[in-house]
Amino acid sequence: MELVATLIANPEQASLTQQHVDHIQTALEKVRCTQSSPSWLAEKIACDIIFDGEDLSTLRGMAQDEASELGIDIIIQPTAHRRKRLLLADMDSTIVTGETLDELAGIAGLKEKVAAITDRAMRGELDFKEALRERVAMLKGLSTAALDETLKITELNNGARQLVQTMRANGAYTVLVSGGFKFFTNAVRKEVGFHEDRSNEMIIVNGVLTGEVGDPILDRDAKLDSLNSISSAKQIPIEETLATGDGANDLPMILAAGLGVAFHAKPIVEEKAPAAIRYGDLTAILYIQGYRREEFCE
Repeated sequence: MELVATLIANPEQASLTQQHVDHIQTALEKVRCTQSSPSWLAEKIACDIIFDGEDLSTLRGMAQDEASELGIDIIIQPTAHRRKRLLLADMDSTIVTGETLDELAGIAGLKEKVAAITDRAMRGELDFKEALRERVAMLKGLSTAALDETLKITELNNGARQLVQTMRANGAYTVLVSGGFKFFTNAVRKEVGFHEDRSNEMIIVNGVLTGEVGDPILDRDAKLDSLNSISSAKQIPIEETLATGDGANDLPMILAAGLGVAFHAKPIVEEKAPAAIRYGDLTAILYIQGYRREEFCE
């Protein structure tokens, strides 16, 4: 089976060297993998090594050990269907830097309390639906002006627009799928350029949050259903799909996609995902697909 190992450094540091490449080539030689010459996707940032191998699971485990030692990301995958035609991305702590519900709670003076519940839910320690209802209930009586304030301080993760715009320019369908709320996903969808967004609804009456969440709640199962239903509707085979996120509620879609990427994720997600980005920004997901830096859309 033809595989590719992609080595990626944080672009702000641009610290990937030939020594890193040589190190991984030596590791592949030790497990008798025949290789072709390395191909640099971006100088000092990303490099491909194409090789023949069979035991993908073992090779990925070896890559993660090496990645931790070297302080870079290493993704191993088949070369077939490498460029994906469908992207599903989580929003909070993936496309944007923080958790919008936590920031909203901060305006009510409840950020620490709400953030503690969010963290446990994202680690898979709490039922997502119940945790969401509990957090939103704390915000009962908050004016919708707080939503606007929160949106103003919401920042994109580096590479978000490049990821979505580049994939769109190459024919991919892009979806923002979030356990968060429509007010935020709608704005982020427009700013980043996703084709559509799917998320939850806060119940608002007379400009005030009621503390309730509209049904049905978009949770881990709904994210997986979105992957399957959109790929079917768009006639895109699962092997040509990519899903990325950071929390436990993202794990089912990450595991089901053609390539699932844990992005600066919680331990349970990073451990189980086929690919994990620990050091790079969202442009790493483009390098994983074999895009060269000069192909990126800004």
